[in-house]
Amino acid sequence: MAVMNDKKKYHGRPQGLPSQTAILEFLQTSPTPAGKREIAKAFGLKGQEKIALKKRLKDMAEEGLIDGKRTAYHQMGGVPKVTVLKIVDIDEGEPVAEPENWEPDDGSKPPRLRVIEKKKLPALKRGDRILARTEETARGWTAHPMKKLPARTEGLMGVVEIDKAGKAWLAPVDKRVRSSAPISDLGGAEAGELVLAERTGKSERSGVKVIEVIGDPLAPKSFSLIAIAKHGIPIIFPDEAVSEAKLAAKLPLSDDHREDLREVPIVAIDPADARDHDDAIWAEPDGEGGFNAIVAIADVSFYVRPGGALDKEARKRGNSVYFPDRVVPMLPEVLSADVCSLVEGADRAAMACHLHISPEGKITKWRFTRATVRLASNIAYEDAQKAIDASDAPDHLTHLWDAWKLLAKARHDRDPLELELPERQVRLNDAGQIEEIAIRERLDAHRVVEDFMIAANVAAAKALEAKTAPVVYRIHETPSREKLINLREYLATQGRKLAMGQVVTPGLFNRLLKDISDEAEKALVMEAVLRTQMQAYYGPANAGHFGLSLGSYAHFTSPIRRYADLLVHRALVDAYKLEQPKPADDLPEATGLADRDRQSLQQITDAISQTERRAMEAERDTIDRYVAAWLSHRVGETFETRITGVQGFGFFATILGLGGDGLVPVSTLGREYFRYDDAAHALIGEHTGTRYASGDRLKLKLAEANPLTGALKFEVPDTDGAPIEKRGNRPAPKVKVKPKPNASGGQTRSQGQRGRPANVRHQGRKKKR
Repeated sequence: MAVMNDKKKYHGRPQGLPSQTAILEFLQTSPTPAGKREIAKAFGLKGQEKIALKKRLKDMAEEGLIDGKRTAYHQMGGVPKVTVLKIVDIDEGEPVAEPENWEPDDGSKPPRLRVIEKKKLPALKRGDRILARTEETARGWTAHPMKKLPARTEGLMGVVEIDKAGKAWLAPVDKRVRSSAPISDLGGAEAGELVLAERTGKSERSGVKVIEVIGDPLAPKSFSLIAIAKHGIPIIFPDEAVSEAKLAAKLPLSDDHREDLREVPIVAIDPADARDHDDAIWAEPDGEGGFNAIVAIADVSFYVRPGGALDKEARKRGNSVYFPDRVVPMLPEVLSADVCSLVEGADRAAMACHLHISPEGKITKWRFTRATVRLASNIAYEDAQKAIDASDAPDHLTHLWDAWKLLAKARHDRDPLELELPERQVRLNDAGQIEEIAIRERLDAHRVVEDFMIAANVAAAKALEAKTAPVVYRIHETPSREKLINLREYLATQGRKLAMGQVVTPGLFNRLLKDISDEAEKALVMEAVLRTQMQAYYGPANAGHFGLSLGSYAHFTSPIRRYADLLVHRALVDAYKLEQPKPADDLPEATGLADRDRQSLQQITDAISQTERRAMEAERDTIDRYVAAWLSHRVGETFETRITGVQGFGFFATILGLGGDGLVPVSTLGREYFRYDDAAHALIGEHTGTRYASGDRLKLKLAEANPLTGALKFEVPDTDGAPIEKRGNRPAPKVKVKPKPNASGGQTRSQGQRGRPANVRHQGRKKKR
């Protein structure tokens, strides 16, 4: 459509169908979410112009330029709306920040954000960390600090090394930190010891001084301590919080304010090595083909009162963090491992979720009470499964399995996302040394507990919605269009199709995986589907849970270890006017959800979403270190592996049945040039056609295993370097990279290849701007 010659303007913009650039500029500067209607209004579009706009927006979405629905488009890519930033520079008095974790698929540099400082926050300096809301404006990215975060010791924990000249250096234990730092003050540390250090100056080039000597870096306790220090996880409770927890632990349970469920044979089914027990279940037939059930959860809100020192520390931690050798609890152990833990034969305060399960497995009724319970037993998953398999389980255990079969039927009908994600388990002996590392077996007993917990979580969300009360939702959004486009392009390289016009449901991915009979290809596609999923988070605005195929979902079942669940309990206490205990001396008032929490629920949920991610990273890092330590005595051995990722610099592989990702640098693959095919996630030899692609199985030799960093390195064996299990005989796409001649008539690498290893040529999609 031609632009009008008179350049007539509408709301300050040229009238007529806007260009892609104009639409992107409008979306960047719009103060509120903008859909097709808002865009049409902004540019004064009418009639056929609106139809043309609809097509242009569809084309932009297909190209990955924008994402969203007709009611709210936004520009693709960029920085999360709430994230952790690190101040990297002060530009004429204005702080400049970058995302603390930046791992883009396209290898782009992290964006720099102008930080709009708040008066109530202390002045920011280089190296500070902040939790901030971000936005992209016409001037670029800006950040609005929500709070200043504690300094991380990342890169400042390491092992003391002494060079030939006698100079001391701190060798980092974080595999992302590649350079050692000079030590100006050893603080009594000796060569080879693991230490915690701090910088002596503001510059990253300045030296460090040792502030704590931890000791033997290979001692089992060191692996979790490294993660705790690296991620800044608080491990010492303030004296005020401990004192408050001890007072709360002495609170009496009054029968006047609680439903008495002590005669009900409720059981807790947990891992054999569980550190706390915050959930227990019971069910019995209703005589009409359905079941009545109870999910009893530790009544943490009875002990942890809003606004107190204990509550503030729990919110700061956000969640407990679990390592093979220890747990860093959200609450002091007098509560988390004792008074709030549901144990056999002891009276405990509980929040009871009463459920009715229909013959079809639907939850048709629910109610919540504060109760007193006395568990019939604490039983390990394995023992419960053995009892059921041997057909000699007590009635209350058999009833649970029968009720679960109905819940499983409803789950099947709901068709949630089914991905086989093995969990590595590190078993330690009494001395804290590694005894075994294996993939945790998945039993029906795990599914029984899981489906009862899901039912209670759904009931909690819907119960609060029925009262229009605040809800802390557990949100898992539908995959973005950009991620789906990437998946479609990848599947195309495998000869498979993903239609973009259909409604995206978990069942779509389930059917995709079900149709693949080849196990190697199935693992590959499953990895691609997993990368397509959005990261779950907490928030007060419901957006559903895509993975579970649920419209309303909250976390209610683990208030000992998750602050989100504690907030849900408090909201239920308020909404349903549950029994309030009498005031106690020296403790905050026992209320439901505090007014200040209602007003700042978005801020709270943003913060606890961040602490959850921090815990996941710390736990994963620690497992990686244990695996590396376990394998350090097996360097030189050959293992069956599967390729899990491919980049221009090499490929990553994991040992089957054990886990532990390691790198095979492209420089170790011989003198042949390897072309990196971005769309196919593969390295392809230009002369022999040798192909290393995600999902391939092959034998690799373990070349290095570093317990301090958790890093592994593999090599292709000299005798047989070809993949031993292919994903079929589909030929690689023939894409030629034409080198440019240089002044001497030879050939040089193109601009896009600079910085890549000399024997790799990259072929991939151009970044769309």
